Amino acid sequence: MRLHIIARGKIGRSPESELVERYLKRVTWPVKVTELPDTGGTLPAPLGPARDVLLDERGRHLSSEAFAALLSRWRDDGVREARFLIGAADGHGAPARDQADLLIAFGAMTWPHMLARAMLAEQLWRATSIIAGHPYHRSG
Repeated sequence: MRLHIIARGKIGRSPESELVERYLKRVTWPVKVTELPDTGGTLPAPLGPARDVLLDERGRHLSSEAFAALLSRWRDDGVREARFLIGAADGHGAPARDQADLLIAFGAMTWPHMLARAMLAEQLWRATSIIAGHPYHRSG
């Protein structure tokens, strides 16, 4: 299953981009990153079947283990692509939230969208390492 980060805004050369690259290099699953302008632009067509996950402050709070279990289940159910959408500074509109398969949040605090991208990359690495039985994640 391909993991596809679709993010609003250009990350450029920054400490956040270095973190994103560091974690995504470790992921053994296929990974794609698409950047869109802050407004406008067209979402790339998904590999079907796909799941759209929006990072949103109203989203569910998942443990790393629950996130890994979800990705594992989707993969085993034949989902070809999990798409993780990160909005611009103002987040996602109601129509996008209503159409998403899942909304997730990284806690109750508000995070800058560039930092959220780095946090997502780390959680994708952590989830795939949990699935693979790699010792990176330490629960408890």
